[in-house]
Amino acid sequence: MAHAKAQKVAHADPVKVDPKHYTVEVENEKVRVLRIRYGPHEKSVMHSHPAIVGVFLTDGHMRFTYPDGKAEDITAKKGQVVFFSAFEHDPENLGDKPFEVIGIELKG
Repeated sequence: MAHAKAQKVAHADPVKVDPKHYTVEVENEKVRVLRIRYGPHEKSVMHSHPAIVGVFLTDGHMRFTYPDGKAEDITAKKGQVVFFSAFEHDPENLGDKPFEVIGIELKG
């Protein structure tokens, strides 16, 4: 089950620092909906999210590395829905297949 550790979050917008993996599908005053796609063994850069709901469109096996250097392996199944409190991380796809997630970032 996916659980991200709560972290003190410095703002580094994933859409700005890693547009290869993060695109905005919808944004308004309540939410920002991201499409998140990683190819096999691709890695991102350190970035942050406000509270976010993830809807996994594929199975995924990833590693979240946090600013303190600690890492957590996350496994999720297609169709799984998870909630993460605001956090900062550097994700990496550990799998041999691409994965895709819809991330619904909550505003205020």
